[in-house]
Amino acid sequence: MDAVLETYDATGFALWPVAELPSNHLLTLSSRLSVREIGTAMAVLTSYNKSDDEARPSDPQDSMEQVSQLLTTDQVIAPGGIRIQDTSTGMTAPPGCCFGLENWRDWLEFMNGEEPWLGHDPTPRIEHTGTTVQLWLDAKHPNGVPIELSLPRLPELLGSVQADLIAFLASVGEWATRYAPPLADALVAKLDEDLTIEAPLRDGQS
Repeated sequence: MDAVLETYDATGFALWPVAELPSNHLLTLSSRLSVREIGTAMAVLTSYNKSDDEARPSDPQDSMEQVSQLLTTDQVIAPGGIRIQDTSTGMTAPPGCCFGLENWRDWLEFMNGEEPWLGHDPTPRIEHTGTTVQLWLDAKHPNGVPIELSLPRLPELLGSVQADLIAFLASVGEWATRYAPPLADALVAKLDEDLTIEAPLRDGQS
């Protein structure tokens, strides 16, 4: 289980250095990202959260403005989410559309026997079977082997996701001291608050 960010909004970005976009357009967030990959993540977040009537700046001197606008948005939306992989079967479930990374803690709802909405196109099918959650990638075509998620292990898995996000947040702070120094602390605080990164995880609660 890992946190991923969709990278479509980084296409053609030129305000600061970005990495070559992954072929599947999913960037895994962790402590292992290069400076350019952090730049890609920030290109996505700052571009995705601009209103439709705000033109994308193209001059590198406008990088401060780009970051500043992210700080004024009501709620940062992070396209992407949680990707889950079943190592025993090799099956992978990418995040569904419209279930952004800001909702990553909703996975804890499984601990209460609930079925959180995990996005659409496709919408997954979910079944509780004792201490296991079975997940099919597409509810309209629930054939094949499901991904099995152990509920007793879920807090541990999400704890690992949180550790990766905390490390990513630290890397964002380092990146911002280079590309938007006056805004570095505010940027880290904004992402921490809106993506609910550092707050303690509580079993069964989001």
